[in-house]
Amino acid sequence: MRVQVQEENFDPSAELEHFGRGKDTGAVVSFTGIVRNNSEGTLRRMEIEHYPEMTKTALHQIADQAQTRWALNDVLVIHRYGRLTPGARIMMVATASRHRVDAFQAAEFLMDYLKSRAPFWKKEITDQGADWVAARDEDEDALNRW
Repeated sequence: MRVQVQEENFDPSAELEHFGRGKDTGAVVSFTGIVRNNSEGTLRRMEIEHYPEMTKTALHQIADQAQTRWALNDVLVIHRYGRLTPGARIMMVATASRHRVDAFQAAEFLMDYLKSRAPFWKKEITDQGADWVAARDEDEDALNRW
């Protein structure tokens, strides 16, 4: 298992090059999140803040939960902080397992929990000013399936 909280960009292809490779791995599932523009098309950047030790501990706990619930050979979580513009990579999760169902379900679990429970604070900077991103009901609802 590897959890990275970093300011610098990452290369998903390079991250997956050797991820989960083992004689027992039959599936690797990955997801890369991208900063999307707002509906008005005015997002200049997103600023992501965090407390390093608290964030890393929380991400490890979420990854540990995934490994406990599903038969996984490996887990990767990368989440960026700092100033990110639309189109920038913001996060990545990858799971490796013997069977695809475990890999897919664990990846979805990680994405849902990272979206709603990871301690990051996001501020959107637009042409009109700056606003903190509020929690969304649909993100909370996604947790109910787990």
